[in-house]
Amino acid sequence: MHDTTRSWKTEILAMVTLGWPIVTTNLAQIAIGATDTLMMGWLGAADLAAGTLGTNLYFCFFVAGIGLVMATSPMLAQTLGARRHSVRECRRIVRQGLWLATFYSLPVWLVLWNADSVLRLLGQDPALIDRAVGYARSVCWGIWPALGVIALRSFIAALERPRAAMVVTLLAVGLNAFANWLLIFGNWGFPALGVVGAGWASTLSNAFMFAALLAFILRDRRFRRFRILGHFWRPDWPKFKELLRIGLPMGLALGFEVSGFNAAAFLMGLIDASSLAAYAIALQVASVTFMVPMGIAQAATVRVGLAAGADDAEGVRKAGWTAFALGTGFMAAMAVVLWSWPQVIVGWFLDLSRPDSAAVLAHGAAFLVVAALFQVADGAQVVGAGALRGLKDTRVPMIFAGLGYWGLGIPVGALLAFRTPMAGVGIWVGLALGLAVVAALMLTRWSLRRRLGLLVRPG
Repeated sequence: MHDTTRSWKTEILAMVTLGWPIVTTNLAQIAIGATDTLMMGWLGAADLAAGTLGTNLYFCFFVAGIGLVMATSPMLAQTLGARRHSVRECRRIVRQGLWLATFYSLPVWLVLWNADSVLRLLGQDPALIDRAVGYARSVCWGIWPALGVIALRSFIAALERPRAAMVVTLLAVGLNAFANWLLIFGNWGFPALGVVGAGWASTLSNAFMFAALLAFILRDRRFRRFRILGHFWRPDWPKFKELLRIGLPMGLALGFEVSGFNAAAFLMGLIDASSLAAYAIALQVASVTFMVPMGIAQAATVRVGLAAGADDAEGVRKAGWTAFALGTGFMAAMAVVLWSWPQVIVGWFLDLSRPDSAAVLAHGAAFLVVAALFQVADGAQVVGAGALRGLKDTRVPMIFAGLGYWGLGIPVGALLAFRTPMAGVGIWVGLALGLAVVAALMLTRWSLRRRLGLLVRPG
């Protein structure tokens, strides 16, 4: 019993040691978006609503791309679990991950450049579309370096050395805030571009993160031996196909989730601008809390993958359940915070002296109360997905995501919003239902992993 207790403590320490820099990196990453939302909110409710439309459209494609490129994480982890010094194999995986980021970014650039057609098709307010399109066109150029950062982060995390990404991302937060101050408001002689300036600031920050992290990997003695840019133009189609096999369901699963929240934003836009602006604030707050279990989920992918690669079923079990306990425990604490002080939190994002802020404050506080109710489920579903990814199990979780968000969450939310007096709160309730269903399904599949044969590595 003493040895068992000690082994659990060892796994908890390993998960926390790996996870906290990833969590901090995620929080810093989301701080870039939060800074954009905060500063656009200072322009007024209409600008914030327009920026929200552009942000949600961009983020839908960006997160799907994250899912694709994050396939490098379980592949690297299982490779290193089987052979700790697999230099050539790791180099090929990272290289094909960067290829995948490139191939994905090309059509996304085209779609975002024509965002006006998409937003008009979705029936959004014509008064907001022009500013939203300007934001989408300026931020779209940052998607390739942003996805490149995901590949590089997966590489250093698989080697259980994620701190460099944390430092680089923290620096990018300061750069983004400063660039926003210059380009949104026209300080120091720069043009006052409004929400378009926020897009350019994010693009600049993403480019900085990619360049800085790549430079670190190429120079640091622990990483440079992998020579990740060696023979960069040489294809490795088996690795590329495996990335697609694992990453496409991951991208679709994340796409289902984020597009569900984006669809909620578009439904809010059909209600009124104040509901949409309030939704942007509530979603930003919920996204901040979500970054912690998401970081734990990314650590779980690595820890589960390393154990699976070494055929250590007990290590897989301990890594998965440790991640569940850490992720849901944190989200339970956040539920108490959001439930207790919703108006105070929403007020941080608004100039309360403006007459249009009162409605946004009221809607936002109501949304945060509902968000408090789905915190634990949100943590459970993302950690469950992360643990299953460590076993390269991505197809069935993709189906779970599609069912939860689009089979239940969005239809129920739309029904409650437009067929009852609940309005925007009804949309949030639908999303909470979707999250709860996905969490239950993920937890069940993880519990049945032995019976389902998920511990057997193919090939």
